[in-house]
Amino acid sequence: MTAADHFRITASALKHWAIAQLQDSLAVGFLWLVGLWIIGVPLAPLWAVLAAVVQIVPHLGPILGLLGPVLASALHWQDWQHPLYVLILYAVIVVVDGLLLQPYIMRRVARVPMWASILAPLVLGFVIPFWGFLLAPPLLAVVYAYRARRTANL
Repeated sequence: MTAADHFRITASALKHWAIAQLQDSLAVGFLWLVGLWIIGVPLAPLWAVLAAVVQIVPHLGPILGLLGPVLASALHWQDWQHPLYVLILYAVIVVVDGLLLQPYIMRRVARVPMWASILAPLVLGFVIPFWGFLLAPPLLAVVYAYRARRTANL
């Protein structure tokens, strides 16, 4: 295999990973929109769009997407229940995204098995703290692209 082949396979895998990330961000933004509308948080569409945009940043993005709705609900209602509802919504979205949406989208778009997209960030996060979580999804996409190429050539 030539260097051009390696570049093409890697670029294609990273493109598919980026598409999967975009789809995941849109799905998370939609979940935020629906949840915030149900709760009645002011400026729900704005917070949902911001949550979708910052979702691209692994692990830190979802927390950044939480700050606006919590503050808006606390300032609007001036009680503790509505910010608590937003925190519960956040927990539901994180669990649904981490265990269902992201693995499903990675399997469908980047051809990465669900089990690998759940376990690899945990293992790499343990081996290489902080960076392992960030690098695991794109690395998985590249590894499985090479694996698919190898099995196609057999």
